[in-house]
Amino acid sequence: MQPPAGRNGLAVAAMVLGLTGLLTSILVIGGLLGVIGLITGIVALRTAKRTGIGRGASLTGVVTSFIAIAVSVLAALFLTWYANQTQQCYRPDSFRQYQQCVHQQLTSD
Repeated sequence: MQPPAGRNGLAVAAMVLGLTGLLTSILVIGGLLGVIGLITGIVALRTAKRTGIGRGASLTGVVTSFIAIAVSVLAALFLTWYANQTQQCYRPDSFRQYQQCVHQQLTSD
């Protein structure tokens, strides 16, 4: 079954994946959605070039997917850096001790 005339289903899917990936990119899972959205968006752009339908949605999907991937990579790098900087703080007796340890680890160089 084909989508209704005037619609590019892949373009809509790419846009939804890109936007969802962007909204969840801080949780790192958005990067995976971004990769899927980027691939779908590229395919949708090719279809839009051939049919003339869905270029805007395809482009939105590609751009938001790319940003979602970038934000996810940055979030993963930050989380890795933070875990490395505060690894001595993971055995506290209380949350207050954890806070003090993290403050000490992040402010001392």
